[in-house]
Amino acid sequence: MRKIRDIMTSDVETCTLLDNVFEVAVKMKEWNVGSIPIVDNDKLVGMITDRDIVIRGIAEKHPPSSKVETVMSDHLVTATPEMSTKDATKLMAEHQIRRLPVVEGDKLVGIVALGDFAVNEMTDEQAQHALSEISEPGNHMQ
Repeated sequence: MRKIRDIMTSDVETCTLLDNVFEVAVKMKEWNVGSIPIVDNDKLVGMITDRDIVIRGIAEKHPPSSKVETVMSDHLVTATPEMSTKDATKLMAEHQIRRLPVVEGDKLVGIVALGDFAVNEMTDEQAQHALSEISEPGNHMQ
């Protein structure tokens, strides 16, 4: 069985608690990504998605200079590098998330996205199942 280590992206762009929402949005644009992990040293402390910026930032009239804590999610669902891809897709479906930070202890070591499963033949069926669960009408993503 494949492990998350086999398909995760280990070169992850991050922001820190010192960055503001505008800086996170700029980094998302530069890297063409929809989420940025927030770290304190190497410890994962949050995630900000483009949706977080819209819903918790703009829609709640927070200025772009707001601290990342105002919009980041700090209730995190994570994987470990040794977790099976099957268990990871189940976790993503259960929590309706498309991106899963990979940690060893509290340290961020990578990220796996739904697309990482889709481009891997051995996990294609798992990706289809996770996507159908995540995209279920009435389900709310983090």
